Amino acid sequence: MRLHVADHPLITHKLTVLRDERTSSPVFRQLAEELVTLLAYEATRAVRTETVEIRTPVTTTTGLRISEPRPLVVPILRAGLGMLEGMVKLIPTAEVGFLGMVRNEETLEPSTYAERLPDDLSDRQCFVLDPMLATGGSLGAAIEFLFKRGAQDVTAICLLAAPEGVAAIEKQVAGRDVTLVLGALDERLNERGYIVPGLGDAGDRLYGTV
Repeated sequence: MRLHVADHPLITHKLTVLRDERTSSPVFRQLAEELVTLLAYEATRAVRTETVEIRTPVTTTTGLRISEPRPLVVPILRAGLGMLEGMVKLIPTAEVGFLGMVRNEETLEPSTYAERLPDDLSDRQCFVLDPMLATGGSLGAAIEFLFKRGAQDVTAICLLAAPEGVAAIEKQVAGRDVTLVLGALDERLNERGYIVPGLGDAGDRLYGTV
């Protein structure tokens, strides 16, 4: 597994505002979108392309375009939805699927309650969006789901992660083509499975507690 932890003052600045408990939901949503766009530059470094010939007003030249099959962006519901717009702004030609997963707050184990994905993901590059990598249960289950559908490589983008979650994903995906792109790697998990210092429950802060 390849791991990239962002090291950029703009990302750290935006994460600092995101962490602040006084930050309102509208500002939180805007920052999450901006952060994903910044992280997506690194996440898409190995996106598949093909050579294409074009004509400028001056002459003909060659360039690159994203090749078929198009990348598939998969936000994990519900919090991952807050990251979707920032990703598709960067890759507007990408297709979008959805995977609904919920974590049992007592056992911390994930379960899938909804999915909207192609039946066959053979030869597809998949980008999973999940703001918080805590225990690794939900993200690990999502990655496994995509590989079972035939995905060839999976890149996960997370705003924050705990070392325990990173270790769990690395162990689970051993031997597979997986990249993990993080905005920051925090200290640890607390006894409730929350990232410390973290930012709280990303879904609640994005959309409220209803």
